[in-house]
Parts: sequence; C-alpha cells; structure tokens
Amino acid sequence: MTIQGTGTARPAGRPRSEKAEKAITEATLDLIAEGMGVSELSIEAIASRAGVGKTTIYRRWSSKEDLVVDALATLKAPLPPLAGVSVRDDLITLLDAMRVESGNRRGRCVMNIAMSEADRHPRLTERFVKRAIEPRRRALQEVVERGVASGELRPDLDVTLAMAILSGTMMWHSKWGPSGDLPEDLAERVVDMALAGMAPPAP
Repeated sequence: MTIQGTGTARPAGRPRSEKAEKAITEATLDLIAEGMGVSELSIEAIASRAGVGKTTIYRRWSSKEDLVVDALATLKAPLPPLAGVSVRDDLITLLDAMRVESGNRRGRCVMNIAMSEADRHPRLTERFVKRAIEPRRRALQEVVERGVASGELRPDLDVTLAMAILSGTMMWHSKWGPSGDLPEDLAERVVDMALAGMAPPAP
C-alpha cells in the first residue's frame, strides 16, 4: 500500500555537505603545502587527513585531478568589482587584488608545488588556467581595450604587451621582490608608471 504524503519529496541521494567539502579541499591543500606533489597525492591520504571516507570524495569528484583543480581554485579570490569609470582606477583594483593574493604565503607555496608538475599533468593545468586564471586575464584585457577605445590609452597600444607589463611587474615583485608583505601602494605605483608610457601623446 502506498502512503500519500503532503510534504515535498526528498531528492534522491544525500545532500552535499559543505563542511565535508571544505575539509576535503583544505586537506588537499595542506598535503600539497607539506611538499606532497600531485603525483604522490592520493585519495586515501586526502580522505584520512579530512576525516572522511573515500566514497564521500568520489561522490563529489570523479578523479584526483578534478579535486586538485577545485582545491587550487579556492586559493583565488573572486574578481573584485570594477567601477568602470576610470581605466586607471580599474587597473589599480585588479593589480591590488594580485598584491593581496600574493600575501597568502601558504597559497603561493601550494601553487608553486602543484604547478611544478604541469608537464606531468597537462589536463589539470589546462583546467586550472581556464577556471582561475583566464577570467582574470580577460578582465585585465577588457579594461585595457576599453582604455584604448575611450582615448585614455594610446590608439596604437599593443594590448597584449601592456597586459604583460602590468601583471608581469606584480608577479615579479611577489616572487623576486624584497621579502615581506608588498607595499600597499604598489599597484598604484605600477599602474601610474605603466600609464606614463601608454597614455596618448599630448596634443
């Protein structure tokens, strides 16, 4: 006999546990930060560190590489909102987000270890770049192209080279600059120096 209920039917399967997912991604990052490369990393080790069963992991991620991509993506903060008024201000906003991100020493360590095996895990690298790096690249490109279109930047500007100058300078400071936290005004200084060469010629 079928008993008719009045409530909403429960969807099939167990509800996803955000707490478990966070424990799994943090365990993944912790193991990498401790020096375990992607090749050495195992679902068993992650499950043990997170205090969950392997089936809990496989319900959410079909492979180790999928899990690592999601874990690495959590190290990237959401893109900051852009006012869309001044190209200078928007460039400073984007570059300052890079400065803040570079201050996460654990994140830098994890990223360096994970990306050191890029040739052995090309699919992982490709997916991570598409998910976490490409949106930032597109945002920077759109701001620079907007500056060219609005006349804030010179009409013959090499957009790709301009992007490399801006983002590359911030990356250089985070990797090879003086030790310690990056100066809070670094993004502003980099943008102003770069814009001095990107501005349209005086009439």
